[in-house]
Amino acid sequence: MKIAVLKEQASGERRVSASPETVKKFIGLGATVAVETGAGEYASISDADFAAAGASVAGRADVLADADIIFGIQGPDPASLAGAKPGAMIAASLNPFGERARIDAYAAAGFQALALEFMPRITRAQSMDILSSQSNLAGYKAVIDGAAEYGKAFPMMMTAAGTVSAAKVFIMGVGVAGLQAIATARRLGAQVSATDVRSATKEQIQSLGAKPIFVENVAGIEGEGAGGYATEMSDEYKAAQAELVSSHIAKQDIVITTALIPGRPAPRLISDAQIASMKPGSVIVDLAVEQGGNVEGAVAGEIVVKHGVKIVGHRNVPSRLATDASALFARNLFNFFSAFWDKEAKAPVFPDDDEIVQGVRVTMGGKVVSERLLAG
Repeated sequence: MKIAVLKEQASGERRVSASPETVKKFIGLGATVAVETGAGEYASISDADFAAAGASVAGRADVLADADIIFGIQGPDPASLAGAKPGAMIAASLNPFGERARIDAYAAAGFQALALEFMPRITRAQSMDILSSQSNLAGYKAVIDGAAEYGKAFPMMMTAAGTVSAAKVFIMGVGVAGLQAIATARRLGAQVSATDVRSATKEQIQSLGAKPIFVENVAGIEGEGAGGYATEMSDEYKAAQAELVSSHIAKQDIVITTALIPGRPAPRLISDAQIASMKPGSVIVDLAVEQGGNVEGAVAGEIVVKHGVKIVGHRNVPSRLATDASALFARNLFNFFSAFWDKEAKAPVFPDDDEIVQGVRVTMGGKVVSERLLAG
């Protein structure tokens, strides 16, 4: 069983889908691992590090030759997989809704594509969940990026020259990224508040020492979607939320938005009028900018200024912490494959009726098989 670890080709992608730690573990299971030259360069993992762990290091053609499993962070361009054998597995973050043509190309080429971001949100799959591991780092980095752009200190400081007030930070969307953002902002000494459409998150916000900001007395909008994701809200709720946010956001120094709906554009949370109500020098960090953005006027890959407010729209935020992000992604991959590893066959065996397998498998046998894609 040969595993190929590819060097990422997407612009700005600095992560790698394996680490020396996981290479050793896969070899321990009986696999051989081939790593493309320079794959870990931007994640501070040298070719020598991979070789010392037992991997062979070579050019892409040699790495792909006879590979049974192909690892990536982002789905590789089908044209770059020349020489890979039909039936090989591709395991990566494939963006199936946004890159449907690529998924169709995988199917046509006979690959079995596994979209890791489709991992079910169940207890058994927690250690395999790339969305959680990468969002955790994104939430942390969003606060750091916001602090870097903010022209004042975060904590309250009592000095002989006077008192510096603590920064007020507002987190919109309390999933994995939002919870980590709350914790990080609190550690930096900010006054933190947060909101979410899912009422169940109120206790989570309070447990981290932040103030929950929630719409009250609007029935039927619990906001729990399939798998724990948020879903679309009623028009009544949206109007109530906009009014609440407008009154609160004007008092904030830093706002971090994290709201995403799988397979759909990011919901609009902050309007231009709301930005105009904020104090000059305030900062908004939009973690959903690549999916259309939570903030009106946010631009992917840029920091723009509107009404004196900086709107930060960095792309691929986990990649800005490439070393840690790579280590966590690689462990997610190992945890997934090792859970299905047959010791005698020295290969993974994926039961067709397994909930996890059904969730992540998007192509097999020359066709698209994911129910989520076929339904959408």
